[in-house]
Amino acid sequence: MFKILEKINNDKVFDEIIYNIKINNTVLQMKNFRQHYNTSCYEHCLYVSYYTYLICKKFRLDYISAARAAMLHDLFLYDWRKKQNRKGFHAFTHPKCALDNALKLFELNDIEKDVILKHMWPLAFALPKYKESYIITLTDKFSAIVETLEGLENTNAYRKMFRYAYMILGFCTFSYFL
Repeated sequence: MFKILEKINNDKVFDEIIYNIKINNTVLQMKNFRQHYNTSCYEHCLYVSYYTYLICKKFRLDYISAARAAMLHDLFLYDWRKKQNRKGFHAFTHPKCALDNALKLFELNDIEKDVILKHMWPLAFALPKYKESYIITLTDKFSAIVETLEGLENTNAYRKMFRYAYMILGFCTFSYFL
């Protein structure tokens, strides 16, 4: 993720788009919550925002709304691993919480609201309305996988995962030729 951070820091257009969001005191509180292994919620949103910005810009979509919404998509401000004073399963409930928190801080357009509320599709059943919402859904999953794999990299779980993956791949290959 260090390479992507360097690109993020050098992209002045992207910085201009999310500047008022990334310096907001409430948004900065996301740094206090771990998202995936060693990645804070703030860092995760920053990565997702940048990937979303690049993809939407490439496809001539509303990259400004998409990047802003992606920076706010996980603005839930609690440790999701602990069930304290919240109802329901985090994966289903946090988009609404993030949207409510974002609306208290910023004026959001329809695309931004849809992106935040529906970024957990297909896990959350609400179908995204905009192309930008689908893109953040994919970049969010991609970032989560990368962050998780980086967090597992130096653990036995990572080694076991690859050992089993090779065993399954070998079995499938062997079975194919039988």
